[in-house]
Formats: sequence, structure tokens, C-alpha cells
Amino acid sequence: MTGKKLKKTCGSDLESKDVPLKHKLLLLFWTLGPAFTRWAESHHAQEGLTPQRMRLSELLFDNGPTKMADLRDALGVTATNITALVDALEKDGIVERVNHATDRRITLIKLTAKAHKTIQFGCTQFKDKVSELFDEFSAAEQEQFFKLLKKMRTALVERDVLEVSDIQEQNEEARV
Repeated sequence: MTGKKLKKTCGSDLESKDVPLKHKLLLLFWTLGPAFTRWAESHHAQEGLTPQRMRLSELLFDNGPTKMADLRDALGVTATNITALVDALEKDGIVERVNHATDRRITLIKLTAKAHKTIQFGCTQFKDKVSELFDEFSAAEQEQFFKLLKKMRTALVERDVLEVSDIQEQNEEARV
């Protein structure tokens, strides 16, 4: 990072004893969230597949054709975001929109045959590279970190900030 160093204001000094711990945690999340996204984006498994596109593709790989609203809820994004993600993936030939078998009002999103083959390998390879960051933690620390983040997710769900769809719950049960 180049340029002028900004002064720390409004209690943004992580080392200060005067800053409440929960404010320090907030500051770390604000810093680490975008930094983790940059880390993940630097490890694209395939050209054009951002971490968010990879997550959407993985959901479709694991669950088959899915309603856009269910994908939106599983990713925790807005309707505008999910439409943009699906549009971009459709343009790249990774997903396609198909009619529901019994309800003509519903459009499902599904992986193309071409994408289905590459996602299986790409998701694992991508997650292996990105998750190397967690090798800095012992197995016990990783387990504790996982439990704490799940607790935070629950707090966000309880505050109606995050929705946990049936797709995400099924994925967690299969992985835990």
C-alpha cells in the first residue's frame, strides 16, 4: 500500500487500552473481511471464477438446479447481486436458466455440462489453496475459530441480517 498514512481516529487503534475489546473486534473484521476476499481472489482456480462465483457454482454442483431466491439466501446477497452473478456465469457458459418441470412460473439455475466437469476439480483445488491461510492455526485453534464464527453467524441470523437457507443447512450437515 502506498500513499499517506492516515491518522487513527474514533478509537481505531487496536493496541489502545482505551478502546473496548468489541470495538477492536469490529475493526479487525472490517480490515480482515476485504483482505481475505483479496487473498481468495488471488487464487482463482479458473480464469473469471471469483470466490462468489465459485461458491454459487459449488451450490449448484452439490444441489442440482436451484431457484435463484434459494441461491440468493444461501450466499447472503441481494436479489440484484444474485442476478448479476447468474447473468455473468450464464454469459461465460457456466450456468443456464431452465424451466421448472411442473411450475412454469419458476426458473431454475443449473450448471452446464461443460461447467459440471470443471467445477468438481476446481472447487476443491481453489478451496485447498485459499484455506492454506488457516494452516497458521493449530487444529484445535481452527476448531475453536470455526465454532466462534458459527456462533457469530447465528447471531446475524437471529437479527435478520443473514438468512440460512435449506441449501446451506444441508451443506453444513454433510461437511461437519
